[in-house]
Amino acid sequence: MANYDTWQSPLTERYPSEEMKKLFSPRTRNSTWRQLWIWLAEAEKELGLEISDKAIEQMRAHVTVSDEDFEIAKVEEKRRRHDVMAHVHAYGQVAPDAAGIIHWGATSCYVTDNADLMFLRDGLDLLLPKLATIIRKLSDFAKEYKDLPCLGYTHGQPAQLTTVGKRACLWIQDFLMDLRNIERARSDLRFRGVKGTTGTQASFLAIFNGDHSKVEALDELVTKKAGFDSAYIISSQTYSRKIDVDVSHALSSFGATCQRIGGDIRHLAMFKEMEEPFEKEQIGSSAMAYKRNPMRSERFCGLGRKLANVPVDTSDTYAAQWFERSLDDSAIRRMNLPEMYLLADALMIVLDNVCSGLVVYPAVVRRRIDEELPFMATENFIMALVVKGVSRQEAHEHIRVLSHEAAAVVKQDGKPNDLIERIQRDEFFKPIVDELPKLMDARTFIGRAPQQVEKFTAPGGEVSKALERYAGQILSSQAELHV
Repeated sequence: MANYDTWQSPLTERYPSEEMKKLFSPRTRNSTWRQLWIWLAEAEKELGLEISDKAIEQMRAHVTVSDEDFEIAKVEEKRRRHDVMAHVHAYGQVAPDAAGIIHWGATSCYVTDNADLMFLRDGLDLLLPKLATIIRKLSDFAKEYKDLPCLGYTHGQPAQLTTVGKRACLWIQDFLMDLRNIERARSDLRFRGVKGTTGTQASFLAIFNGDHSKVEALDELVTKKAGFDSAYIISSQTYSRKIDVDVSHALSSFGATCQRIGGDIRHLAMFKEMEEPFEKEQIGSSAMAYKRNPMRSERFCGLGRKLANVPVDTSDTYAAQWFERSLDDSAIRRMNLPEMYLLADALMIVLDNVCSGLVVYPAVVRRRIDEELPFMATENFIMALVVKGVSRQEAHEHIRVLSHEAAAVVKQDGKPNDLIERIQRDEFFKPIVDELPKLMDARTFIGRAPQQVEKFTAPGGEVSKALERYAGQILSSQAELHV
């Protein structure tokens, strides 16, 4: 039953997927410890140590920690003040023939750190296809709107026109950088392996009577069983907390991207040019019934902000480690590592949702262009007059005067931009009056934006190459709107 009397983290109650929550659950964590103990025992037996088949069979039969096992471990940890030894004790209760060889030669970090590296790896494997899915959906959106002109903005002010699709490509390009960063962090991960108390493998050298080749073989065997291609040759009691820093930087950079893109979508919603999905019975405001608030974009801005700040903790924790290890990293890592993955996962879910149903309002987009285009088109007017033999300086002065008059009407009187009407009434501009519609065609102001979108998203292009790496993993169905 739900507990309504104690604080519950929104990261488990509201936002992430069940698969990511399960990955960082106590049962997965402690059952992974048991799997690591099984791999260690199997490898030690393969290399000649006396471990019975029955012992390993009992360990395999109880690899998943049961509720009863958790209770046994809880009592033992309260008594011993050591969580790993508490779980060694609980495992020995259900695998009595293995009780004497569980954890043979290992230090606590054999299970805690190797398990964490597995979670870092498996968590990135869950995130990467989700990000590829977002990129694909945004790519489809960009292609659909590749040639729909819209106002560009620099310094928060209307600027040269771009297209809705070209702007989406700016977002995609940043997500491609995130995909590359996360892939790099994933490919850099290695196993800690079987290294002993301070990383010297002294305990295992003693177990194998000084046989260095068997110690190396043990390390390689367990690493392979865990699904890693290689292990770090050098480690202390822990794997270097620098690894946490690198992974957190990749994920936090993604969090910053989410804030950046969320801000764009929120501003476009404010301009009424674009909206995120809005459900039929969704309520935008408890008081203002007409509102359609960009709540999903606001959510991923907030979650992105939280994720973007995680490296402060991971960097400080890494820097605070003393010599071969200190335990001040334990409590904070128990929170930070799961949280940064749950945050990233929550962001993937809401982004997928938004990118599945972005709504564009072309009529509003066109109206906003019409409000600003007369000013932007003045250079075209001047050039057209010059072609007709009019002095550029005279043309510039006439345009300057009329533009300032029209701007005053807009800013001081709150009326529509009437620059074109002023130009049409002025005899000076008579030579180009018939050309004004052509000179005002918004499509002539977007440069190569459509062609850039096509090249960027084309087969063999940058987007396509990235998505090919996740062929078969990309979700094709539209995400549920209720997120």
